[in-house]
Amino acid sequence: MRARRLFRCGNILGMTAWIGYVGLVAFALAWVPQSWETVREGRCGANRAFLALSALGSVSLTAYAFLRDDTVFASLNALTSLGAMLNIYFSLFPRGSGRNVASREVV
Repeated sequence: MRARRLFRCGNILGMTAWIGYVGLVAFALAWVPQSWETVREGRCGANRAFLALSALGSVSLTAYAFLRDDTVFASLNALTSLGAMLNIYFSLFPRGSGRNVASREVV
């Protein structure tokens, strides 16, 4: 009897929102280690094409989600857009001494 109540339409819709929020947090947190390393080192060694496509996709999906009034999807893509743009910035403008920091090997 209890299992049947779980799968009623109202409960499933409530569960769907929580699944979305868990996905939002996990996917947004996936950018934290890369962004933390980028800020700490002052440079980003990730592929610029990957970063550019990721930023373009995230910004586009953020706009789409706002137009569809989807808070979870909009928040997720806004956060991933920020992570991609931060990494692009440090990829283009590495911090460091006067020499070319981007050409150094990662240790």
